[in-house]
Amino acid sequence: MSESELEPSSETQHTYMSPEPHEFVVPTKRVKTPNDLTLWKRSEAYYEYMGFILALNQAVQGSALDSECSQSSAVDSIVQMLNKFDEWIAEIPPTEQPQRFGNKSFRTWHERLQQNALEELKQVLPEDLHRAIPEIVQYLYESFGNPTRIDYGTGHEMAFIMFLCCLFKINVFEHEDRIAVVIKVFNRYLELVRKLQLTYRMEPAGSHGVWSLDDYQFVPFIWGSAQLIGHPRIEPRHFVDPGIVESFSKKYMFLGCIDFISKVKIGPFAEHSNQLWNVSAVSSWSKVNSGLIKMYQAEK
Repeated sequence: MSESELEPSSETQHTYMSPEPHEFVVPTKRVKTPNDLTLWKRSEAYYEYMGFILALNQAVQGSALDSECSQSSAVDSIVQMLNKFDEWIAEIPPTEQPQRFGNKSFRTWHERLQQNALEELKQVLPEDLHRAIPEIVQYLYESFGNPTRIDYGTGHEMAFIMFLCCLFKINVFEHEDRIAVVIKVFNRYLELVRKLQLTYRMEPAGSHGVWSLDDYQFVPFIWGSAQLIGHPRIEPRHFVDPGIVESFSKKYMFLGCIDFISKVKIGPFAEHSNQLWNVSAVSSWSKVNSGLIKMYQAEK
């Protein structure tokens, strides 16, 4: 499926569904072989997933992280839930262990997630939607890393985006929440998973090393580049300027990603983040954005 087939028009709204006739089921892993991956890319679910990313990509163009935007009480509730998950980190400090990576305390944190997520979602969703929780909570469980391997990667990021997509589908989020879901909810999620990665020394899951865009994330580069489309001062070449990054990392998700990478990696940026270094040579944010979407489609 090409980018043009997926790209929503300016009039397109994300497809919502009434939960009443829908039978909610606990999702299971279906993509296990290369043939399954081919089927996935032809599926309605893939179209929905990429369409959702593109719809929010379009909505967030030109909006900084501190922009005023419409947001429902559901947005506030999800942010508060993520805040609570964050508080657990202080309550479950990393244990002393000989291994440098993969602190086993993450398993305790994740166990608490599994013990409490159902009740947390009951506080967020209206009672008539509680029957949807057994389905959508599975995506939440998968959103923060693997407790066995103690790693995190774009598959976990994908699970959280599916979780957000589900909340739109069952009308917990409103159409007007699209910007807030990116700059409030997803950005708060990003802060949380970075804290998990650093606190528990989580390994990158499925990283391609220096040839990957980033060890842990992808979508914040897509939505973050959309935020910068049309910016009067910041061009793609500027994101390798430490001064620009320091000044604007709290306002733009893309620059926040660069700031995080620069703090956790050692050495010249062009060496440890070669793919991003190449992106800095692209002439405009709109071209960066469309190129990243194509790259993401090729990977997913």
